[in-house]
Amino acid sequence: MKKLSDTDIGLEARAGIDDHATLKLWLRLLACSTQIETEIRRRLRTRFGITLSRFDYLAQLHRHPEGLRMNALSRYLMVTGGNITGLTDELEKEGLVQRDAVAQDRRAFVLTLTPAGRASFDSMASEHEGWIIELMGGLKAAERKTLHTLLGTLRLTIAQQQDKDRQDNASLSTDEAA
Repeated sequence: MKKLSDTDIGLEARAGIDDHATLKLWLRLLACSTQIETEIRRRLRTRFGITLSRFDYLAQLHRHPEGLRMNALSRYLMVTGGNITGLTDELEKEGLVQRDAVAQDRRAFVLTLTPAGRASFDSMASEHEGWIIELMGGLKAAERKTLHTLLGTLRLTIAQQQDKDRQDNASLSTDEAA
């Protein structure tokens, strides 16, 4: 297997010989994620003149054809409402997104893709999927399956730890209040 050059190693260069295996694993995961994201950002910009943020925004609306309230979209994308408002303004001007007021709440809006937005995203998503397949092409099908399973286990383990931490913090807060 080919080794990375010093200029390509990036985040993994932080790990030293004496570091624990778990720390090295975390740095490798971070390095892989960053490397893939950087390449996808570059390709989206070059091929479609779009940012990853805009692509992710359109992807969420594509997954929810019935539309999403702006606050729900903000939660899905893990960004502030202000970020959503700015992106919405831009994408609405470009005819990719439609913003409709919610009848029961004049302050709320539901966002949906316009037909042009859906067609544009479909085109980008198809190429995006091909890029991901290409970037992970060095892994055999069984290796991809194993990696997927292991990362799923890791996510569940992290979620369980977060739940435990929240419960512990809630107990501490209750004890302090008493």
